Amino acid sequence: MLDGSPPRTPLVQMDNIFKQFGGIHAVEGVSADLFPGEVVGVLGHNGAGKSCLMRILSGAMAATRGEIYVNGHEAILKSPQDARKYGIETIYQTLALANHLDAPANLFMGRELKTRFGNLDERRMLKEATEALHQLNPNFKNLRDPVAKLSGGQRQVIAIARAIYFQAKILIMDEPTAALGPSETAMVADLTVRLKKEGIGIFLISHDMHDVFELCDRVMVMNKGRNVGSFRIEDVNKDDILSLIIKGTLPDDWTPRGGAT
Repeated sequence: MLDGSPPRTPLVQMDNIFKQFGGIHAVEGVSADLFPGEVVGVLGHNGAGKSCLMRILSGAMAATRGEIYVNGHEAILKSPQDARKYGIETIYQTLALANHLDAPANLFMGRELKTRFGNLDERRMLKEATEALHQLNPNFKNLRDPVAKLSGGQRQVIAIARAIYFQAKILIMDEPTAALGPSETAMVADLTVRLKKEGIGIFLISHDMHDVFELCDRVMVMNKGRNVGSFRIEDVNKDDILSLIIKGTLPDDWTPRGGAT
């Protein structure tokens, strides 16, 4: 590196990832990386391959070929459970919450705490959930209500708290502010900034340009299964990003906005 400091090891390095469905190339030779305390926006039209790429990282889908490294070591991700062992958690747009269960039950769903007799330790789960949720939102109430009765912002807090409680280091956030009102959108943005400061790396899938330019350090754009551009956020503007999304290329007269060479 130019300043003489040793190169940093990425939290995640995806190297030459391919995904084929028969003759369809959903992801074609894509490489991407993510560093601690960084938010990387992953953009593109529906069908561009961005969600497929992130599902491969989450363990929900196997790559046809390519390698994934976590903290410099090759990671074999055959399931979401494998991904969690590497500190990779996903917050989907649909949130994957059980509407009929309360906040503690959702936070510990599939990883319930047990007493020494093997029974559900509901008292401890309520205590731990209360602490985890109040760290993110001190005003969080109604922990014992079914989550179907909670606001979209409260549901998003539960999903984020679940990831953080189980020590996620790499977070995939899929349209985290979709269908939220302005105040709840601002709250999720604030939480994202706090997670960055704690050294968590975030891949942010979003169609919201305001979110992208407010929260992201870098952006990568996918078009027809390929990574058609990766840039520092200060080197591009919204028109540049839209050109990449729509045409797969930058405007003809493009120069780095931030003065990079």
